[in-house]
Amino acid sequence: MDKFQTGSTVKFTRTISESDINHFADLTGDFSPNHLDDEFMKTSAYGKRIVHGALLVGFMSKASSMIIENYATDQKMGTPVSLGYDQIRFIKPVYIDNTINVRYTVETFDLAQRRSHASIQITNQDNELVAVALHILKWVPNTF
Repeated sequence: MDKFQTGSTVKFTRTISESDINHFADLTGDFSPNHLDDEFMKTSAYGKRIVHGALLVGFMSKASSMIIENYATDQKMGTPVSLGYDQIRFIKPVYIDNTINVRYTVETFDLAQRRSHASIQITNQDNELVAVALHILKWVPNTF
């Protein structure tokens, strides 16, 4: 297993289903017609329902968990926890049955400062950029 460092990357792909949108709406209480009402969205500029932006942030979170599982296994470094996501942008809409590709890349890692910064890019099945963010991990010292 490689060590956690600048350039460490994870990727995953997921096709978003109607069930994903409905479950997310149930969990969050976000029942906006943008996500759930076909008739309403037919008259919009989008022409059909769009995926919750916050669901895409959830997939960003999955990528951060994957980077930790794949690379951050040295307990002496501490426990990585998310400090948050900056500069989140939803660039293009994502629709039901779109396939997204999430790429998480560590841009900086400073063990002395106990911080890492990563770029996240989400593209769709046509390789169009649909969402981006910067993610910050804090490395909390473990007590032994």
